[in-house]
Amino acid sequence: MTTSATVATDQAPRPATIRTVSQHIVEFVSDSGEGAQTAGQLFGTIAAKSGNGVWTVEIIPAEVEPPARSRAGASGNRVRVGTKEVTNMGDTADIVIAFNEQVLYSRIDVGALKQGTMILLENKWAKSGLPGVPEAYAEALADFARRGYVVVEVPMEAECLKVVKDARRGKNIWCLGLLCAVYDLDMQHVEVELKRKLGKKSAEVVANNIALLTSGRTWGDANIEMRFNVPVEPTTQTMVVMNGNQAIALGAMAAGFEVCSMYPITPATSVSHHLASVFHRSGGFVHQAEDEIAAIGFALGCAYAGKTPLTVTSGPGLALKTEFIGLAVMAELPIVLVDVQRGGPSTGLPTRVEQGDLLSVLFAEPGDAPKIILAPATIAECFDFMITARKLAETFRGPVMVLTDANLATGQQPFPRPELKEEWLAPPIDQSAWDRTVRPYEWDPATGLSQRPIPGQRNGNYVLTGLAHDEHSRVAYESSINQHSMEMRSRKLATLLDSLKPPTVRGDDTGDLLVVGWGSTLGAIDEAIDRLRAEGHRISSVHLRYLSPMEPGLKEIFARFKKVMTVEINYSDDVNAAGFTAQNRRYSQLAFLLRAQTLCDVDCWSRVPGSPLSPSMIENALRTHLTKG
Repeated sequence: MTTSATVATDQAPRPATIRTVSQHIVEFVSDSGEGAQTAGQLFGTIAAKSGNGVWTVEIIPAEVEPPARSRAGASGNRVRVGTKEVTNMGDTADIVIAFNEQVLYSRIDVGALKQGTMILLENKWAKSGLPGVPEAYAEALADFARRGYVVVEVPMEAECLKVVKDARRGKNIWCLGLLCAVYDLDMQHVEVELKRKLGKKSAEVVANNIALLTSGRTWGDANIEMRFNVPVEPTTQTMVVMNGNQAIALGAMAAGFEVCSMYPITPATSVSHHLASVFHRSGGFVHQAEDEIAAIGFALGCAYAGKTPLTVTSGPGLALKTEFIGLAVMAELPIVLVDVQRGGPSTGLPTRVEQGDLLSVLFAEPGDAPKIILAPATIAECFDFMITARKLAETFRGPVMVLTDANLATGQQPFPRPELKEEWLAPPIDQSAWDRTVRPYEWDPATGLSQRPIPGQRNGNYVLTGLAHDEHSRVAYESSINQHSMEMRSRKLATLLDSLKPPTVRGDDTGDLLVVGWGSTLGAIDEAIDRLRAEGHRISSVHLRYLSPMEPGLKEIFARFKKVMTVEINYSDDVNAAGFTAQNRRYSQLAFLLRAQTLCDVDCWSRVPGSPLSPSMIENALRTHLTKG
């Protein structure tokens, strides 16, 4: 157990040069288990609650226990802080706090640093007794200098040991204090947030962490000359700060869901963690099933009984749920399924972002299985779309799929506090007697919709089947009945489409290039296009939220631009790479759908780096397409 100690305060603050900047990118990176993720989350939360715009991206190793001091073992957080709203992770880091030089190389390898990046580097490795470590440290310092980084060697462990006996259990908070000096954060505000994070920890643990925070601030004031100020724009709006998985959980509560049935899977699990801690306050409960199949089976049982359930998963879990999703379509049971996408195929990249499940969600079930597919693009929309999804599932009596991804799931962002409305909640179950003259699937020929009987209603019992059936829910293989039921299930999507508005074009309504995106790429695409428009390029964008049915008016919008292309985080063949041509290349997933839907020549640019797309990556790709045009 660690013990409290007095923090040395005999270091006089060094005169600092303070630069005012409109935005800054900070990274915390360490070996797995050293707390860099926690420190980054705290820094992002503190900045957001101070009034800054914030976007965070977790740096997560693929292995559960990767080797120490290895590039593969890097763990941490990127925090982009701005005066105005921040919508994406940005380009290269301005400051990196690194607990060893080897994990830092993992960030260099992905282009996260630039000339002039300030590196606050743990210096204990210079005198390490481990074979080869001092030499590796010295070589890295020389390499960092050649690359143009500004390295400040910091005695992190030595300073922590003045406060606690185990530096590994406090270095992250000491570094948070160091960053408080760099950005002159209000220590009282930071301490409040730190105590909230520590929750019900003992008084001794809280005291030790406050002492470590103060020690880091004191050392930073005395030794860091370059400081930064990211001004805050005043706002009268009340803001909340959370990540996308928390927003999904809170949106489910606001929508009136009462059941969430799921099996843990990265990166979706924290939805159930958050719900489990608070769901009972709104009358709901979380059912953790023995596997993914049981989870959706339990959910569909709840749907048959009159509830509208929620299940949450990621790609591999989605594959296991496929047969039951088909049952939901055939039996017309309302259910909302959130798919927090990650890298694939198979178990793929469990902790990394990808937009690779769109075609799977749309086409994985056998036969024709029409369903509604939504894709929130911001953390605020993760909250809002849960309300929309429940209403759609009940109105159209079938599955609604909500596609988020690891970028939205773990990224923090402030957004205006939602004002809860009673109309968001599910209405009470109708317990009046069912009219015996109304069949269980009495499809309206104009809309495909039918009234939903509940077995708990008097006369509401009916036989549920996954087999082809008629309006009485009787198994029926007749050609005309099969054709008619297929048509009615599809007509529901056409009915929904009739109620949708065309998407908004960001920029001019005509031009040389229109970029189409979906999901979490919104902020990076917008920033890239704004840069190109500032140079005079005639480029605009459309971002889709409804992917099935596809939003109306796309063909007419596309016709007003010389070229149309998608930007996505899924795989497509590069037509300029060896072995690929315009005839044999594979298109990215949204481009594939848009080409079929609109019969327009939609091009694509996509990458699967395992990380969010940066504005500069997108900008460079779009510039190339504009030049070709």
